Amino acid sequence: MSKNKFFVVWEGKEPGIYRSWDECKKQTHGFEGAIFKGFETEKEAREAFLSPCWDYIGKSAKPHKPTNEQIEKFGLPDFQSLSVDAACSGNPGLMEYRGVFSKTGEEIFRQGPFKDGTNNVGEFLALVHGLALLKQKNSPAPIYTDSKTAMAWVKAKKHKTKLEKTANNAILFELLSRAEKWLAENEYTTKILKWETEVWGEIPADFGRK
Repeated sequence: MSKNKFFVVWEGKEPGIYRSWDECKKQTHGFEGAIFKGFETEKEAREAFLSPCWDYIGKSAKPHKPTNEQIEKFGLPDFQSLSVDAACSGNPGLMEYRGVFSKTGEEIFRQGPFKDGTNNVGEFLALVHGLALLKQKNSPAPIYTDSKTAMAWVKAKKHKTKLEKTANNAILFELLSRAEKWLAENEYTTKILKWETEVWGEIPADFGRK
């Protein structure tokens, strides 16, 4: 029998802390992309609810801590930055992407979900969206992505998706064209940095659905 008596809903119909599985289920059942987790004590639940969900959802229930050897090799991330990521259910499937302030997890933008998308397309669009936003705000902050593919596409100023265009994803191809146009017409000084997932844990913009 589960020892969990309190349930945190980060993403659901009404995010909050619930005192039974039945109440938690009411907030998450049928909600696309619901993020929730059970805890034994109310104190743990309250701490979790006030923290980014990726500290508790994924590979470990605790934030990932790099070893001294890893820190020597890769350093530590600059949390005064924008982090971007995408999530896709299927390939192709329902895709969405977002950008967050790395230090706090505050969501800066979120787009989707889009039908018949791929993770690579989402990662690319998220990165260009972030670059455009930082330039618009004249922000010196760097931007993190965990996608080498997205970084390569941005460097080439052109996507290389093999996704087939359908009636469902026509909007994505329009967004891809806009992204390429922005890259062709704009210069930027924003540093694009690779998020070292194996060292630092999941990127702050991760959707926590693994």
